[in-house]
Amino acid sequence: MATRKTITIRRPDDWHLHLRDGDMLAAVAPCTAADFARAIVMPNLVPPVVRGADAARYRERILAALPPDTAFTPLMTLYLAQTTDPDDVAAAAASGLISAVKLYPAGATTNSESGVRDIADVTAVLERMADIGLPLLVHGEVTDPDVDIFDREAVFIDRVLDPLRQRLPALRIVLEHVTTQDAVDFVRNSDAGLAATITPHHLIINRNHLFAGGIRPHYYCLPIAKRERHRVALRDAATSGDPRFFLGTDSAPHLDALKETACGCAGVFNVTNALSCVAQVFDDDDALDRLEAFVSLNGPAFYGVPVNEASITLVRHDTPVAFAPSLATNDGPLTVFDPGMALFWHAAPQTAQRPA
Repeated sequence: MATRKTITIRRPDDWHLHLRDGDMLAAVAPCTAADFARAIVMPNLVPPVVRGADAARYRERILAALPPDTAFTPLMTLYLAQTTDPDDVAAAAASGLISAVKLYPAGATTNSESGVRDIADVTAVLERMADIGLPLLVHGEVTDPDVDIFDREAVFIDRVLDPLRQRLPALRIVLEHVTTQDAVDFVRNSDAGLAATITPHHLIINRNHLFAGGIRPHYYCLPIAKRERHRVALRDAATSGDPRFFLGTDSAPHLDALKETACGCAGVFNVTNALSCVAQVFDDDDALDRLEAFVSLNGPAFYGVPVNEASITLVRHDTPVAFAPSLATNDGPLTVFDPGMALFWHAAPQTAQRPA
């Protein structure tokens, strides 16, 4: 058992987040802002956030969904489509409106139908991004139906990511929500300019959890959880202190009615207990001294932004912390990620937000 009772760190950021839109946005945005200072916001809305003007309007809706005087900054991204205009991307980046562009292989995950079918078709955009230093965020899975779903990340690295890195070595890339030893090794063996985000749930569950006593739809996400050896590799990477790995919750809310159905949606909603989950993992692995790097320092270093000045204190309780199992929305309940283990760490309420 850990002897530390508190740990104070720079306020963390979430480098991969889904906020959705409308009533769902209003329900989940305050949850992120309670603990995180900034978040990279995914652009896979319907219709997607393709142009700078789309991102500006979405940012306004996010800010309007937050309680007054909330200290939270959404970091906007654009959805890479076959029609993406390199000049529009460059202008949005130059203005400070966007922090990255997101590559979804078409059909790979939620609302990815407008994504890229052949990466050669967006070469002009990628070349411009390399020139201006704008990061490309990659959902790293192939969509070939002949490739096993558990192999799609590894195959993507071989078929798409490695050739792209060789063709455009100056392009800065984040391989998002990595799930395999293959991805960890690829990042570790690459030159500068490549990083990876890791989610709280992929640090905790493996693919067996999806089928423990029956189908567990609230553990279903894409990329799907893999074998235990891959989970162990992710934990080793996250807790190592290696600056190329940092937190991206990939919190992806779907109503229970859309998860618990014959064809359930992919996504785990974890933002209400994400910090507690990660702190518990680091505590269990005797790595609390490296927690701040993973959640607060490594991401800003890669994106070239200052670390947050405000701090947050995590308190270790003597008994497990009770979290609400679901979040109420206007359209129905939203189940919160259940790590299946006791969580003893929790953000102290008085330091969860920075004064306005």
